[in-house]
Amino acid sequence: MALPGIAVWLLRVTRAALLVCVALASLCFELDAGAQSASISLPTEDRFSSPDWWPRKGVAPRNEYVGNAACAECHAEKVATQVKTGMGLAAMAADKAPQLRTHPELAFQLGPYNYSLRTSAEGSTYGVANGSQKQAHSLHWALGRGDFGQTYVYSDSGKFYESHLSYYTKIDKLDITTGHPHSIPANIGVAAGRVMSPREAQECLGCHTTAATVANEFDPEQAMMGITCEACHGPGRNHVAAEMAGIEGAASLITNPARLSPEDALDFCGSCHRSFGDAIINGWNKIGAANARFQPYRLEKSKCWGNGDARLRCQSCHDPHVPLEEHSAAYDGSCLACHVNTPGAKPTHDHPGAACKVAQKNCVSCHMPQVELPGAHTAFTDHWIRIVKPGAPYPD
Repeated sequence: MALPGIAVWLLRVTRAALLVCVALASLCFELDAGAQSASISLPTEDRFSSPDWWPRKGVAPRNEYVGNAACAECHAEKVATQVKTGMGLAAMAADKAPQLRTHPELAFQLGPYNYSLRTSAEGSTYGVANGSQKQAHSLHWALGRGDFGQTYVYSDSGKFYESHLSYYTKIDKLDITTGHPHSIPANIGVAAGRVMSPREAQECLGCHTTAATVANEFDPEQAMMGITCEACHGPGRNHVAAEMAGIEGAASLITNPARLSPEDALDFCGSCHRSFGDAIINGWNKIGAANARFQPYRLEKSKCWGNGDARLRCQSCHDPHVPLEEHSAAYDGSCLACHVNTPGAKPTHDHPGAACKVAQKNCVSCHMPQVELPGAHTAFTDHWIRIVKPGAPYPD
């Protein structure tokens, strides 16, 4: 066997062994009640090898995307509400961000570094100065609707940078971006922002915009802001053309995530929100409370997930076409689809979940606690559904 052939063979063997480890890990991790999950979650990168369309896959050319206006011709109500969701507003031009338009002059001090973030009709400029040293960058993207906060991305000399500062809604001002060090930066370049690797930039903007990668080429300048219809349903040109022509079977020319199995559905959402396989591969299962942001990973650790019951998937509680429901009572119906709701009642075939001994409403307020993320000025709902014991440490 020629040397290049041996190298390829070794790479394939190593990759296969890694996937076996991930599968075993997803089968064998311990749950709060000692149960085991029957699902096998895959890292998002491995989902890309499937011939089927998958979020962020980026193989379709740009001319296959038709935009939300074309979708609204038949799905006007869903489009009208979806654009107001956290996903629909996951990215926007920085100078169009309400947080910056209502705060045209923002400032921050970190040791000897003076920061400014100025927004006007001409755009948003992010600057940092240390005596005679100065840097100023035009902000391209504001990431996040701003319910919790908003981080900014700029480009310079072909590289993409995550701003060292973010706006946080709870404190109504700038502070260090979550995950960035709070120490005094070593130089003005580091003070301005963190350079992202090409892969990280592609993943970041691929999850906050639509069609940032087309024909396998990363081209975020032409991307559609936010998560639009086609970010989850796939490029719509063929589907729209078939519907307009009255061709039978047009529905099969668009992806419908509702038809996925529970395991595939969680990995589908996990392509941006982080699947169990992603967490294991990248070690995010060992980073403490910060992984509460990875909802599919946390959900698969739940005893409720167990056998991949079709009643438990992201869409069981969240309609991606409408804004997130904030009240805990709104989720009781989803819990009671599986749990009996009379104290002392025995589980049944249709309702295999036992009745709660404490309460019969506001289930998630106890069993899916809010977790404060270090340095994020906000709390995330932990999707590991479990009996939470008072004072117990956060379970990785």
